[in-house]
Amino acid sequence: RINEGDSILKKGIFKILKAICRIYVEVFRDTPMIVQAMVLYYGIRQANVNITPLFAGVMVTVLNTGAYMAETVRGGILSNDPGQTEGAKAIGMTHVQTMTNVILPQAFRNILPQIGNNLIINIKDSCVLSVIGVAELLYKTKSAAGALYMNFETYTITMIVYFIMTFTCSRILRVIERK
Repeated sequence: RINEGDSILKKGIFKILKAICRIYVEVFRDTPMIVQAMVLYYGIRQANVNITPLFAGVMVTVLNTGAYMAETVRGGILSNDPGQTEGAKAIGMTHVQTMTNVILPQAFRNILPQIGNNLIINIKDSCVLSVIGVAELLYKTKSAAGALYMNFETYTITMIVYFIMTFTCSRILRVIERK
């Protein structure tokens, strides 16, 4: 948190960090995950760093999800009534106390549905990682369908597996939301 009396150095560092965060969020939210996976994996390999497709896939998923979660949390914090912050300051709470005891608990309640949506989207979007060789569910389905010449059956099973995973997650999250 920056105050009026803070040093120019602290203000400068804060502005630089804020700019880096904005660029990170915008780049990962405004580009497709499939392209991110290819750029990250092949870009790192081009720099002669030995990286596995799975590690690159996890990295892309984490970076992509982090950008979306940052915006979700920011929106949840901004959705709180400004009077909550004013009230906390009026009773002498510090910024950290205000955030941890007043703002974030309310924001968490507001963002929980979006957190669940992000989880379900990640489960379904994991199939794009097959472009860099990650052997995930859809990748294995393509192999099985090609080997067995049973496209309809293998893709139907895959659809059911994806449905079970996402439906289970959405039901668990609904239980959490009620509590």
